[in-house]
Amino acid sequence: MYERIWKRAFDILGAVFLLTLACIPMLVVALLIKLESPGPVLFKQLRVGRHSKPFYLYKFRSMRVDTPEVASYDLHGHNYVTFIGRIMRKTSVDELPQLFNILKGQMSFIGPRPVIVSEEELVSERRSRKADRCLPGISGWAQVNGRDRVTILQKAMYDAEYALDINLWRDIKILFLTIWNILFARGVVEEKIQ
Repeated sequence: MYERIWKRAFDILGAVFLLTLACIPMLVVALLIKLESPGPVLFKQLRVGRHSKPFYLYKFRSMRVDTPEVASYDLHGHNYVTFIGRIMRKTSVDELPQLFNILKGQMSFIGPRPVIVSEEELVSERRSRKADRCLPGISGWAQVNGRDRVTILQKAMYDAEYALDINLWRDIKILFLTIWNILFARGVVEEKIQ
């Protein structure tokens, strides 16, 4: 009942509230992106969602338009990230457009982070562990347990642990740990881990 009714209600109300609160700052960010570099304000990327179905995830564009389309840890990210992009990534402001994904029912605030379609190993590991049975989230159990610093197998295991036991208390814990990690920029890696 929590997952189907209360969690979805919280997602809708939270997304509407935050979009109302953040509409002016989001317009300022959009203007800064346009002033700094040519190209669109929003970055749209195909991600794997619930039941491994693809959907388009939205973010503020933090990289130049000539950036290769791979996971950020698979390239020298510092070579492509714009100045405003660095600030957005450090503060996670680039994630704000995902509030529209939440309203569309493609995402939740909390859930396994949606994977890039080309990350086949992680997609497969998550599917085999039933980690894709729930909506993906802006933040999740794997993000607060290391984010980019955990291996593919660890991510899949954290995601499965969450998906198989979704409850209010874990969601609250993830929410507070996410805020803590954003404040101290913990777990973010721009280059591939060896």
